[in-house]
Amino acid sequence: MTNLHNIANNVLKIGLPKGSLQESTFRLLAKAGYHFHVSSRSYFPSIEDDRIQAILIRAQEIARYVEDGVFDVGLTGKDWILENRADVVEVASLTYSKSTMRPVRWVLAVPNDSSIQSVKDLQGKRVATEIVNLTTDWLKKNGVKAEVEFSWGATEVKAPTLVDAIVEVTETGSSLKANNLRIVETILESRTMLIANKESWHDAKKREKIENFNLMLQAAIHSEGKVGLKMNVPKEKLESIMQQLPAMKKPTISPLYGSDWMAVEIITDETQVRDLIPALKRAGAQDIIEYPLNKVIH
Repeated sequence: MTNLHNIANNVLKIGLPKGSLQESTFRLLAKAGYHFHVSSRSYFPSIEDDRIQAILIRAQEIARYVEDGVFDVGLTGKDWILENRADVVEVASLTYSKSTMRPVRWVLAVPNDSSIQSVKDLQGKRVATEIVNLTTDWLKKNGVKAEVEFSWGATEVKAPTLVDAIVEVTETGSSLKANNLRIVETILESRTMLIANKESWHDAKKREKIENFNLMLQAAIHSEGKVGLKMNVPKEKLESIMQQLPAMKKPTISPLYGSDWMAVEIITDETQVRDLIPALKRAGAQDIIEYPLNKVIH
């Protein structure tokens, strides 16, 4: 860690999450133009850019290291910022998680046959969770006194044998159901955040690097689920085809040289394409091309 503090000021030090978020984070970074490579046993991803240095570390710890200045920026959950009481700059929300683009939820869960129906029923009970501070705060807010113990993992299997209830993170709820647990209440929703060290944020050169990094990440996220469509359209059928075209703003239309055809290009949701392309073909469009998008910058 000491070496990181001695790196020249022109290097952006990034904390990346190791574990469940690692694969989706690397996929997002690559789409944004940051191609990191890491071996299965390494914690030091490499990138062909000597202005960037990254370390893989558990998401639970990143906010603390960003606050301390070990990292200039980090990618971690809003939940871990709050749990660590970290004093950092929240640069932007990055809506992605390990299997969906939805935020994750921390929920109170109990065995299916438990008598616990609300937070009030936790009075005098024992709860296991990774987010001890947030759970304690939540119980206090609801006027409930319960024993909250830290869980090192495999939290789903602890109820009812070891504890009465758990507070666990979920995206779809499928893991909880598989362990015969039901959700009682949602404590909080959490998204992945891009956070910055306060000193780095107030340094003009570092801030520009951080803002550039954020711009490219946001552009990659905005392109998720979007595709481009190009097609050639006879002039006489242009208006009827225009009525069917969804678009982020308006289609791009340009004449084809020396002909009565127009080139039309749009950006649309990928889910619409399977119905849209046949409809466009029937309406007279030809030479239809679908292409993926890496970045959309608003």
